[in-house]
Amino acid sequence: MPIPGNDGHYDVVWPRTALQIATKALAPRLDSLDGKTIAELWDYAYRGNDVYEWMEVALKARFPGVRFINWREFGCTHGKDEHAVLAALPQRLKDFGVDAAISAMGN
Repeated sequence: MPIPGNDGHYDVVWPRTALQIATKALAPRLDSLDGKTIAELWDYAYRGNDVYEWMEVALKARFPGVRFINWREFGCTHGKDEHAVLAALPQRLKDFGVDAAISAMGN
């Protein structure tokens, strides 16, 4: 049944809110992973323990000087301790001399 007074035109409503924070430029990419220290961050979901192991083997074959800081050093990035883990993360990355991080998995 038609709505009285409606000519078939409707206001457009955008489902997203206005941007709340200013965007920042991304950090520059590393030229190479050789000689770099890579942090492995994981949310303990799926099979990150296996995936990181396979990835380390593949990346070490390609970049023999790459070094990894295992995900066990950082704790779970999702769950009951995530706030503490993430709050400590910047200092932990600095303490380990991390050049880049891989935050991975999930389902």
